[in-house]
Amino acid sequence: MQAAIPCSLMRGGTSKGLFFVADQLPEEPTLRDRILLAAMGSPDERQIDGVGGAHPLTSKIAIVKPSTHPDADVDYLFLQVSVDQSLVSGNQNCGNMLAGVGPFAIEQGLITPTEDETFVRIHMVNTGGIAIAKVQTPRGNVEYNGAARIDGVPGTAAPILLEFLNIAGSSCGQLLPTGNAIDQIDGIDVTCIDNGMPVVLIRAQDLGKTGYETPQELESDEPLKQRIESIRLQLGEIMNLGDVSQKTVPKISLIAAPQHNGAICTRTFIPHRVHEAIGVLGAASVATACILPGTVAQSLARVSPENSLHLLDVEHPTGFFSVEIELDKSSTPPDIKRVALLRTARLLMRGEVLIPEDTNA
Repeated sequence: MQAAIPCSLMRGGTSKGLFFVADQLPEEPTLRDRILLAAMGSPDERQIDGVGGAHPLTSKIAIVKPSTHPDADVDYLFLQVSVDQSLVSGNQNCGNMLAGVGPFAIEQGLITPTEDETFVRIHMVNTGGIAIAKVQTPRGNVEYNGAARIDGVPGTAAPILLEFLNIAGSSCGQLLPTGNAIDQIDGIDVTCIDNGMPVVLIRAQDLGKTGYETPQELESDEPLKQRIESIRLQLGEIMNLGDVSQKTVPKISLIAAPQHNGAICTRTFIPHRVHEAIGVLGAASVATACILPGTVAQSLARVSPENSLHLLDVEHPTGFFSVEIELDKSSTPPDIKRVALLRTARLLMRGEVLIPEDTNA
């Protein structure tokens, strides 16, 4: 016998995972996580006995429910399921999976769609921030087909605009968690920043790299990975994240001057694999660092510092990620008024995920 749990498999941005309505899972975290590990097939580097895709980007969970937050319609809890460990982490948000929350909430009847476009206000439980997703709903149905293209995903789909309000410092307490534009760890200049995702920026050349390597080249460099992990572990405490040895934050982004007329070039450790693209909120943090005075990114970035509204193309291994940032330059450092990004999503499958019955015991 097996236990069957209703869910949907969705692509959100450049990630993929299972979406659940909260009342389909137990509230008790230990039992819930045991179920999610079984559903994904973890721990196993192939996740052969579950629906996970053997990569952190395809081993993700979104749990959605009606919100009691006064400024939101639904709550969204993101959980990262480790591929090769019995570990489920809620220590970070995921902006890519966020792109699927609006369509999923509408599909599940948690939100009543309006004609043409439906705005879904989403409370991001992991960090407490609010995002507004604009979902195409012609004739009251979610539209997945469209002309929007995002790098890292083949083909085109309907656009989903995500707008973030007041996400600076959502995990670390402030935009620059250490209070400094630059800190030095092990003789390396770094910028620690949290505009929705805790990220540590390091000039690739300071670690003996160009910043234009492929993810596979970086992942095969064991001395580099060990050095990066040492820096990450030291900065976890300094960034108010505590012991991060079992956490997926902060991310480490190696940066270089843009190669293809973008604002900055990135290679991002998430934290032990290298992203084939870059995460939504990771891109927001990197883009923000490009326009803040004195950061390691500012001298490499191609931006117009006199502007208050910036549209920055963040280069990554498979293309670009466009980030729109609006600043209030009357404060120091400038206050981030809003961040907006374009994503797409698609419903891939809906039904039930089956797990061994004794998992619920």
